[in-house]
Amino acid sequence: MVESQIKSRGVSDERVLAAMLAVPRVAFVPPEYRQFAYADCPLPIPSGQTISQPYMVAAMSELLKISADAKVLEVGTGCGYQTAVLAKLAGTVYTVEILESLARGARQTLDDLGYANIHFKIGDGWFGWAEHGPFDAIMVTAAPDEIPSPLLAQLKPGGRMVIPVGPEGGMQYLHLVEKTRDGEIQRHNMMAVRFVPLTGDH
Repeated sequence: MVESQIKSRGVSDERVLAAMLAVPRVAFVPPEYRQFAYADCPLPIPSGQTISQPYMVAAMSELLKISADAKVLEVGTGCGYQTAVLAKLAGTVYTVEILESLARGARQTLDDLGYANIHFKIGDGWFGWAEHGPFDAIMVTAAPDEIPSPLLAQLKPGGRMVIPVGPEGGMQYLHLVEKTRDGEIQRHNMMAVRFVPLTGDH
């Protein structure tokens, strides 16, 4: 998977590649899809959600340039696979999931695998997790129609956020958002993507 799907497409960060090798994707895939766990595609998980394509997980992780002592916010825990990759890269991960059943399932899987640097919250990811901000990096794994202002506020100066933006069923693009040291927001359109929508009260 790492050689043929990830390195071959240009992901070169050695820490990201090592994290992708270390996290067993099969542990996060429903039993009926485990034969496809390392295939080059997203897969269904409960509640109408998906586990992202391995390349997308690696590419988004590389864009964040996560240091070993970084504090990272993830919006959309899902099955916990991306969470696990982030936890291999960062010092601490704070992850928010709006669907209680998914959040509890992901926490059980991650606890069983021995992760100790992840904090979990069941709630609306649009609003982030302000009491633990600001964050060195923010990853959003579901697509809003616009970048949530609370997440911009919780991004530390010098920090980076990756987020898919666009309507469900329409054109979505992955954005890299950088906050300069003086607080200016710089936004870069990286690639066309397709993600489930970011749901919630917003």
